[in-house]
Amino acid sequence: MEQSNQFLGTERIGKLMTQYAVPCIISLLVGALYNIVDQLFIANASYLGSYGNAANTVVFPLTVVALAIAVMVGDGCCAFVSICLGKGDGASAKKSVGNAVILSVVSSLILTVIYLVFQDQIIAMFGGTVNEETFYYAKEYFFYITLGIPFYMFGQALNPIIRADGNPKFAMAATLVGAIANIILDPVFIFIFGWGMMGAAVATVIGQILTAVLSIWYILHMKIIKPSKKDFGLDGHICSRTLFLGITSFLSQISLVAAMAAINNMLRKYGAADEIFGQAQYAQIPMAVVGIVMKFFQIVISIVVGMAAGCIPIVGFNMGAGKKSRVRELFTKLLAAEAAVGAVAFILAEFFPQQLISIFGAANESSYYTEFAIRAFRIYLCMIILACINKACFIFLQAMGKAAASTALSMIREVVFGVGFALLLPVFLGLDGVLFSMPVSDILTFIVAIFLIYRTYKELNTKGVQVS
Repeated sequence: MEQSNQFLGTERIGKLMTQYAVPCIISLLVGALYNIVDQLFIANASYLGSYGNAANTVVFPLTVVALAIAVMVGDGCCAFVSICLGKGDGASAKKSVGNAVILSVVSSLILTVIYLVFQDQIIAMFGGTVNEETFYYAKEYFFYITLGIPFYMFGQALNPIIRADGNPKFAMAATLVGAIANIILDPVFIFIFGWGMMGAAVATVIGQILTAVLSIWYILHMKIIKPSKKDFGLDGHICSRTLFLGITSFLSQISLVAAMAAINNMLRKYGAADEIFGQAQYAQIPMAVVGIVMKFFQIVISIVVGMAAGCIPIVGFNMGAGKKSRVRELFTKLLAAEAAVGAVAFILAEFFPQQLISIFGAANESSYYTEFAIRAFRIYLCMIILACINKACFIFLQAMGKAAASTALSMIREVVFGVGFALLLPVFLGLDGVLFSMPVSDILTFIVAIFLIYRTYKELNTKGVQVS
């Protein structure tokens, strides 16, 4: 007998947030740790150092492209399934899951082929030609990471679908198993075997394979949705609705790639014009440092997105069931929690930047490395509280089925502001202009977000519906 998730419409909001958001946060944090753990061990390997760090920074956005496609499929399916279950439409929910599985497999294979064929050009596009050593390490790391793309995308796409099936703990465990394997194998391959960038990549791919295998097992043993063979046949309407609901997740990630491409190339261009970083032995430092700052930011955003994405099944079910007052209560608690996470991150970035950078092997680098890193942390992340609130707003609107508003806000932040200011400000401020592009973008996006937050509250302020 199929289980029910009617409790999403009756259980206390605070309890539901904890039950769904915490496993989602852990899942995303663990997913983020793949690349971060690689960079930690790479940075502390004396034979790789800042060259390896810079190479990792070059390849990182290319893994985000894969993640963008995966979360578009997975988050879109999660939102669609939750809304369908709230309406009692189990047939459409099953069809969406089956279609999502096929879409994730096909898209991952296509992306893998593109990466393998255009490897050198893609690495150059993301700033990998800053010097010969960085290009060599980036190419080695990228090749092996590309071989794991199908497993990575499948695991990431299935994660939100598993949560939508009412099992956030299994979603968390599947990701955790892979990350633990990566953490164990990284030092073995890098320090004991001496495999360098190849070792870091192979450890990552093995972890991704484990997560994908567990996800396949779950699809065959789903609790609530239980798709049959016929549900795996592609349906144009179901696919378009699923992808439309997931487009915000896609744009949020893919626009980050565009911003990182702009940032990496501006760092290469204006670093070459800098008195210190224009010297060959220091040329990779700006890219390596900004990559580390972004990794810290990624950890914070994983928590923020985890909170919001974990609430997608709750929001979708209650919107589908017409319980808007519960959605309003959830929105209020979510915004407060996101602001608190941002405040903690702000304190760490502004008051403890040297301690943060030391984790990534700063002791092996020049004083120029540490000085630039401290400045980068303090400038780039000075408006991180607003960044957290903005991100929560994107995802919540998506969960409500408002893909157009969510997409518009995401595009304004990541493309118009994120890419635009990354290209414009360095013209006037040099390297510091790259760093200031982040806080300026977040301030302007928050101004727009305030208007959308107000409109959302107004819509959800429906009288006569009791908060459970």
